[in-house]
Parts: sequence; structure tokens; C-alpha cells
Amino acid sequence: MDKKICVVYTHHKLGDLIWQLPYIKAISEHHSEKVDLIVREKTQAKNILKDLKHLNYIFYNDFRKGFGYWLDVIKLTKIFIKSKYDFVYILDKVNKPAIAAKLAGIKSIIGPGIGKQKKWLTCKSFLSEEDQKQTYSDQSQKFLKINSIKLNNLYPEIEINTSVFEEKNLDLIVKGKKIAFGIDSFEDYKMWYEEDFVELANLLYEKKLFDFIYLICGPEKSYIADKIINLSKKNFFINCSKKDLTGVVLALKNSDFFVGNNSGPLNLAAALNIKSFGLIANDPINELKYSKIKIIRPSDLDDNYRLRSREGMKKLTPKKVFLDIVNQINS
Repeated sequence: MDKKICVVYTHHKLGDLIWQLPYIKAISEHHSEKVDLIVREKTQAKNILKDLKHLNYIFYNDFRKGFGYWLDVIKLTKIFIKSKYDFVYILDKVNKPAIAAKLAGIKSIIGPGIGKQKKWLTCKSFLSEEDQKQTYSDQSQKFLKINSIKLNNLYPEIEINTSVFEEKNLDLIVKGKKIAFGIDSFEDYKMWYEEDFVELANLLYEKKLFDFIYLICGPEKSYIADKIINLSKKNFFINCSKKDLTGVVLALKNSDFFVGNNSGPLNLAAALNIKSFGLIANDPINELKYSKIKIIRPSDLDDNYRLRSREGMKKLTPKKVFLDIVNQINS
């Protein structure tokens, strides 16, 4: 008899969801069944994960606090009851989906069990409080291991047919060599400076490595794209700040390579198998060890260095970034 399986992940950042893709796939392979997925709408998962063969249906839930907390519990309980799941896997320590699964009478509720979550679960093995100091990827790997789920591939991978995205993004379809710059971040301190992106563009253009550059950022950071274009006064930029993820994915798939801040588009580009260069001067890099991202970092920084000030990004010079990109492209 076929089993019905649901995987829940509550974090709102696109990059965090992408890091969990290998573990979602491992759960599907463990049961030899497609799985349903419940995530936040902000991830736009229905757009970017629509062609993954191990996923069946994607539900959206916003995982609110306050009064909305219990409204979400009711919504999740209804989903679980209607779908009649045999297994509900929760990939983080939140209580809400575990409570809903318990109310729905799900027989197998499996999660990391950190904190109070464990009292709502049916599994017997849990992560320790000490495991919270590990990266989300390391936590999920241990979660799979203690539940005897084999992990066949550590790296996030996304297969997607972008032809369906072209009709509403015709302005992105241009002739010539394209590359992409990821110019914003959810945390401002991770952002490289606009004038440095301009200087890098000039160096890459002199090397004839592109005809056009897609500038990728969210609509709330559109001023960054505007500033780069105004500073440069060149006509080779294509502003993608008003695009949703369908436009972003189309731009990435049409790019020879991606250069950007430590943010969702960087992780997305790497998962799409686009050669991806991450500009990282203010963050530890251990969280990216399970991705195909090529890290560009000041040579004098250790792997665990963190600085919550954008000024630290000045340690990464356009010349250093340019040389690293050229060396890796030519190697």
C-alpha cells in the first residue's frame, strides 16, 4: 500500500529552503514515494520547485506568531486530516506542525525534538540542545542519520523548465553573453558596495566576458540596482528588481555565471548548476560547505570570521574578485 508523506519546513529564507532540498529528497527516496511539502509562501517554492520529480504537492503556510499561531495550527490540522498522511517529517524545531499532526491523529510524527517539540513527536531519537550550535545542514544530516534515512547527495539541485517563464519575461531574452550579479541580501551587512559592482563590471567587460549583466535583487532593494546603473552610466545592465522568482530563475538560467552576496539568489544559482561565485567577507563559510558555491573571500580571514557591519565587505576588492573569477573560469 502506498504511503502518504509530508515534509514541513518553516524558515522564510529562500537560501535556507534550498539547503534543505537534499534532505527532503532523501526522505522521498527512503520511502520510495513522492512527498508533499509545506513551506512559507515567501519562498515561492511553487515556482522554483515545480519540476522536482520527488515532490507531489506544495502547500503554503506562513507560520505566524500571536493569534495567528493557533489559526495556523487549525489550518495545518485540516491539511493533515484531509491528506491522511502516514508520516509527517518536520525539519526544524518548531512546535506548531507537530501539534497539528498530533491533533490530526498522524501515527508517525518525526522531527529533531529540540526543546518542547519532542513531547508532540512519535519518534524516540532526538537531536540534543548542543546540536543547535551546528548549521541547519549539519542538523538535518544528523536528523536523517538518527532516523536511519540514507543521504545519497549532499548538494542542493533544482531541475526546472524555464520555457514557461518566458512569456511574461520577454524583456530578459536578449542576444549575447549574459552574466548575473546578485546585489542585495536580507541582511544589509552582507552586501558588497554598489561602486565595487560597477568596477567589477568594467573589469569583466574589458575581458569580454559578457554583453549584458542581469542585476538581481528584491523589489524592496530596487534602489541598489538604480544606484549601480546611475554610477556606471553603461547600457549593459538589465534591471531585474521588479521580477518575481520566475524572472530571476530565467535570468540565472541564461547566465554564463553568477556573482553575488551571500543570499538566496546565490544558493539558487548554485542549485541550478550555474557557476556561482559568492562574495563573503562578513560571514562564516561553514554553512556553505555543502553547496557548489565558489567562495571569494579575503585571504586573511579565517573560516569562522563574522562582522555585523557592512564596512567589512570593503576588505573584498573588485580586483581580487575579478582575478579569482578569471582564474577559476580559465582553470
